Amino acid sequence: MKRFTNILKKIGPLPLILAVIALIIIIIAGTSFSGHVASHSLWSAVVAAFTSAILGASAWFGNNYGMGIIVFTILIRFLILPLMVYQIQSMMKMQIVQPALKALQSKYPGKDTESRQLMMAEQQALYKDAGVNPFASMLPLVVQMPVLIALYQSIYNSQVLRSGKFLWLQLGNNDPYYILPILAALFTFASSWLSTQATPEQNGMTKAMPYIFPVVIFFSAIAVPSALSLYWVVGNLFQTIQTFFLQNPFKIRRQRELESQKERDMKRKIKKAKRSTKR
Repeated sequence: MKRFTNILKKIGPLPLILAVIALIIIIIAGTSFSGHVASHSLWSAVVAAFTSAILGASAWFGNNYGMGIIVFTILIRFLILPLMVYQIQSMMKMQIVQPALKALQSKYPGKDTESRQLMMAEQQALYKDAGVNPFASMLPLVVQMPVLIALYQSIYNSQVLRSGKFLWLQLGNNDPYYILPILAALFTFASSWLSTQATPEQNGMTKAMPYIFPVVIFFSAIAVPSALSLYWVVGNLFQTIQTFFLQNPFKIRRQRELESQKERDMKRKIKKAKRSTKR
């Protein structure tokens, strides 16, 4: 209970309030849909609930299924926002202890069992002192994946949603002008780039991620119906805005520069004090 309370304190009240409001609106949208979506298992019941909510939201806009998908995608993003806040906070804590972890790896370069055990013991002590759980950042991903998969399947499996029209799009067909795939790729790049820029130390894979993911999303969006491409565009745009506010690399860099400057000033003062003492 204490750990759960600490997690809630770290997340803060605003993401939790937004998540509750989003959940209420999703429930209202689902119950306002007068039709029936068939289900034959627990998982299909979840997908059916998502489909009903999208169709209910679409009815608010005169059965505009494109608007229904946009509204529901935004609501889902707000629903999982507390998890994303917790994940980002955990990742930032891990970044702070990275220099100390590298020092431990240099201290125990051996591959024998004794060296590994000693290094793991000191790592656990380091995590405990810093208040870091190395697996905490994985929990939100595990929780949100079923939600996102259910949303994906509710759009993909619903003939009603895919038969709708939105702007220049036939939601069941590919985007003929490739506008949605391009936007999905651009927003994926923006989100990935902002996230990696906030990371102080990057390896080859970290540097390549902002360029690999957009290519994958682009070709995937070309191959799927426009309804799914629209979902990716809205979701990735939300992710970009979320990353900017929660993991702003420009703000983080300024803070690190100030801390580095303070550290350098302190070292100069210590050296100056030592020289004065020797005189």
